[in-house]
Amino acid sequence: MRNNSSCNDILEAVGRTPMVRLDKVANQVAGIVYGKCEFMNPGGSVKDRIGLAMVEAAEREGVLKTGGVIVEATSGNTGVALALVAARRGYRCIFTMPDKMSREKVQLLESFGAEVVITPTDVRPDHPDHYTVKAESIADQTPGAVLANQFYNEANPKAHYETTGPEVWEQTEGRVTHFLAGAGTGGTISGVGKYLKEQNSSVKIIGVDPKGSVLKNFFDTGEMIEGRPYKVEGLGSDKIPGSLDMDIVDGWITVNDAQAFQMTRRLARDEGLFVGGSSGLLVHAAVELAKELDSNAVVVTILCDWGEHYMTKVYDDEWMRSNGFPLEDEVLGRL
Repeated sequence: MRNNSSCNDILEAVGRTPMVRLDKVANQVAGIVYGKCEFMNPGGSVKDRIGLAMVEAAEREGVLKTGGVIVEATSGNTGVALALVAARRGYRCIFTMPDKMSREKVQLLESFGAEVVITPTDVRPDHPDHYTVKAESIADQTPGAVLANQFYNEANPKAHYETTGPEVWEQTEGRVTHFLAGAGTGGTISGVGKYLKEQNSSVKIIGVDPKGSVLKNFFDTGEMIEGRPYKVEGLGSDKIPGSLDMDIVDGWITVNDAQAFQMTRRLARDEGLFVGGSSGLLVHAAVELAKELDSNAVVVTILCDWGEHYMTKVYDDEWMRSNGFPLEDEVLGRL
């Protein structure tokens, strides 16, 4: 839980997020399912932890200097985290972002003074217009620029090893049996998973992959397939991120867009938790897993970001219908 002390600046408010029992959406399970409220970070997402950590690492290494430029490929939340730190410390920011991301995320980045370069979603990972390749190009061509490189930056999983993992362990009083996370970069699941397994090697670390991502298939078969587009933002990948330690993960669960978005809306209506689609994806997987476990199970997952980023998408009935996703009332037969 957060303490009641004052902060010297907004960056001191990063982390120490509460954990909430999900007793309505998980009312058919014998054990306990918790969601860790990472949307309560000051930038509205779990990425605040790594944004601060990556900037501080670059400062310590001397590669980010006064007046410098932070460049990053982002689905939105890491960009917000970096922009938040940059605003406080006086850096300029340039971010590349796939065009499937919500307009709200773009506007939020621009509100912090960042420049946003939109790239096509449906291109191969080695294409010059892929958002990660574009970010590398911008960093190379911009004087004083540093590529945050969240997908391969060691400060990413380290931040979760040093902060998120200990918080989960403390908040469950060491009773956590299963931890579920997605892998956009792999930092959360790798860092938290490493810490929890050091405390208790029997804790199961479960990755959750959107249908269309390549990660579960690679874990199961060791073979790379070509990814397919999906609507959930921020999780999954069309390649294996460098920050992802597959050896930490015990297994993967696949969740489709419809399941993710229906649970997202249920979390708001039934639990009072206004979160994004990635949180719905993770909670759906956590609840389905918990149904198979006994009363000793303590399942923890991440509520990744704030729902206001998705008002024109998952929380918009017309957007849901136009993309072929039935509304939760229709699924539950309440119309």
